[in-house]
Amino acid sequence: MSFEPTFDEQELLADTFVRQASRPTARERAAWVILGAGLIAAVGALWLLSPPKAFAVAPALLCMLVFVLATLVQIDTPLGFTVPTQLPFVALLFAMPAATVPLGVAVGLAIGRLPGVVRGRLPMSRLPQAPINAWFAVGPAAVLAIAHVQPSAAGPALLLAALAAQFVVDFGASAALVAIARGLTLASLVRSSWVYLIDAALAGIGLVVAKDSSPYAVLALVPLLGLFALFANERHRRLEGMLELSSAYRGTALVLGDVIEADDGYTGEHCKSVVTLALEMAEHLGLSPERQRNLEFAALLHDVGKIAIPKEIINKPGKLDPHEWTIIKTHTLEGQKMLERVGGFMREVGLIVRSHHERWDGGGYPDGLAGEAIPLEARIISCCDSWNAMRTDRPYRQALAYDVAVAELASNAGKQFDPAVVKTFLALTAPNERPQGAPIHAMTASPARTTAGLIASPADG
Repeated sequence: MSFEPTFDEQELLADTFVRQASRPTARERAAWVILGAGLIAAVGALWLLSPPKAFAVAPALLCMLVFVLATLVQIDTPLGFTVPTQLPFVALLFAMPAATVPLGVAVGLAIGRLPGVVRGRLPMSRLPQAPINAWFAVGPAAVLAIAHVQPSAAGPALLLAALAAQFVVDFGASAALVAIARGLTLASLVRSSWVYLIDAALAGIGLVVAKDSSPYAVLALVPLLGLFALFANERHRRLEGMLELSSAYRGTALVLGDVIEADDGYTGEHCKSVVTLALEMAEHLGLSPERQRNLEFAALLHDVGKIAIPKEIINKPGKLDPHEWTIIKTHTLEGQKMLERVGGFMREVGLIVRSHHERWDGGGYPDGLAGEAIPLEARIISCCDSWNAMRTDRPYRQALAYDVAVAELASNAGKQFDPAVVKTFLALTAPNERPQGAPIHAMTASPARTTAGLIASPADG
């Protein structure tokens, strides 16, 4: 995750924060059982492969103590958090027999979560998840056990193989966990794999400490962990603030949507219908999550500027005179001004709202943009907006029949609308709205029954 998380990462992060403070779901419990059983089997196999021998307890306990301290330093990630345990883990690997290392790590992880339970920040029911994260210790322990070499006698190639095994096993266990517990794809985990760069960077420091002959050398890592804790807490506060601000933007947008509906019932319902159509288009066209979010709010708020337009103009039956038409055309600019004041990503939404009455041929307003100079999101809204306007009752006419609306939209492709957008829209709409016997190839529908002013009517603005 970058210093400025993407919209996708923000969504995952918000979900993670909620999960961490709530009771585990049935899927999560199932994942813990499966991975926990696998971990026990892996540890059993290590004991059979390389039975543990006597070792110095005091250095191992010191390493365990520092390891527990490291688990308290939680660096937030979209899928949970990472901890700088790599620093003491290398020393722990040197201080304990390979077969016992995963058990020591599991105990350390469980102890490290207890303060969160005591302070009420972590539900007791989530405590069983902690030991399962010890899977990362299985990889290096297995490499050393198979080689029958003590870490202190291992060469660079074997140590690198142990580190690689750690990453591979941990990635595999994490992938299984997120797939079973949260139904996420492998791509989500890949985007969070930057945490392995942290472990790789810390492994060298841990190795220097582990090779020191003094059993107290591991305590030199404590000040470094304190520094990590400072940065981790700062990061957590920043991410919380970012999510709260994003939630505030969304809340403001939804309130504005409610204001539109309260101000004019038809406009409110019309905007919600346009949202549904636009999001269908966005998914089919493969827009990124950020653009889909902006499109969703732009579709919801594309007519927010009409709040500033007199009701006698908005609800006037029949044609508008030139003066009234000039006034109603200002609603795109008024809408942008409102959203600019909200700030954040709503500024991008405001730009889409400003352009949703531009025409493909350059004859629209307020800027006379043409073709692909018009934001794609605005072109999508323009098409969906006009379709919904034609297919619903208006103050000055009844809703148009399906075939009439199709012909009107098709005849204006390349003039008012982006032809590619119209083609995609009609392909998506046909299975849902096409009556029995209506032509499937909507783009070839005859425009003979169309009326030149239906889509471009000022009151549809």
